[in-house]
Amino acid sequence: MNRSDTSRGLRDEEPGDAQVIPITAARGRARPGAGSRTLEDRLAEAAAFLRRRLAGEYEVDEFGFDPELNDKVLMELIRPLYRHWFRVETTGLEHVPAESGALVVSNHSGTVPLDALMLQVALHDEHPAHRPLRLLGADLVYQLPLLGHLSRKSGHTLACPEDADRLMRKGELVGVFPEGFKGVGKPFTDRYKLQRFGRGGFVASAIRAQVPIIPCAIVGAEEIYPKIGDFPTLARLLGLPYIPITPLFPWLGALGLVPLPSKWMIELGEPVRTDTLDPEEADDPMLVFNLTDQVREVIQQQLNRLRLHRGHAFPPFF
Repeated sequence: MNRSDTSRGLRDEEPGDAQVIPITAARGRARPGAGSRTLEDRLAEAAAFLRRRLAGEYEVDEFGFDPELNDKVLMELIRPLYRHWFRVETTGLEHVPAESGALVVSNHSGTVPLDALMLQVALHDEHPAHRPLRLLGADLVYQLPLLGHLSRKSGHTLACPEDADRLMRKGELVGVFPEGFKGVGKPFTDRYKLQRFGRGGFVASAIRAQVPIIPCAIVGAEEIYPKIGDFPTLARLLGLPYIPITPLFPWLGALGLVPLPSKWMIELGEPVRTDTLDPEEADDPMLVFNLTDQVREVIQQQLNRLRLHRGHAFPPFF
């Protein structure tokens, strides 16, 4: 990737000492007013939404983020997966600021990156301030016309230092998955083992913007599409990082694309402060490398603990 060489540091490194944060109970709850609206209320709201869209009475920011479309359409489409299919439990929300900027750094897995969407729902629905998460995505996402357009509308942008800095300086909550495709496409035998975090570009961005880094661990995504192989030649021909082979895909065709209903848990850890550092120290490669390792080690410890806490990946539905 041309621009991805610049952005790889934001996506893709190794261990250091860090404090272990206990799991806190901030159990998910339904959004305010959800379930209390009548059919007439919903129809009236939908009609008003359509009128505003047709009249162009909605706002889009400089990155293409459309808050109304995100709230009324995109979140509604993926929320059932979060609540009913994966039954996600989110903890540690008290570590996420209500208004100021912050950088959420998470592990990445699942063959198909549904973990990014579930983290987005968690912070949008469960956090008291209902914060939109501005995810930094790979170049490939924005090379696909429909996916790239929807990603922009949902508030996401390209994983490059310039966009990350601008968002965090504006007080936005930014999310990054430093493992990149190495994490999401790793084989099932390597589940819950963090891959390299690259050159620490995300740490440098947080230091420059003077915002806290919030380590995040997601357990559950590894089991939705257990990757047991791939088609490297076909993937290269199509310009894709991989085409997975799972126990169900491609053997069951389209049915094999349905994710398995694993139990998910998301933990947001205690923030790692950067405001004690001088913004110019973002250019110190050793400092950035050490802080990157610290964040990586914290997330690995979170994953190990959270996986034990969850127990069986496929508990019975109730």
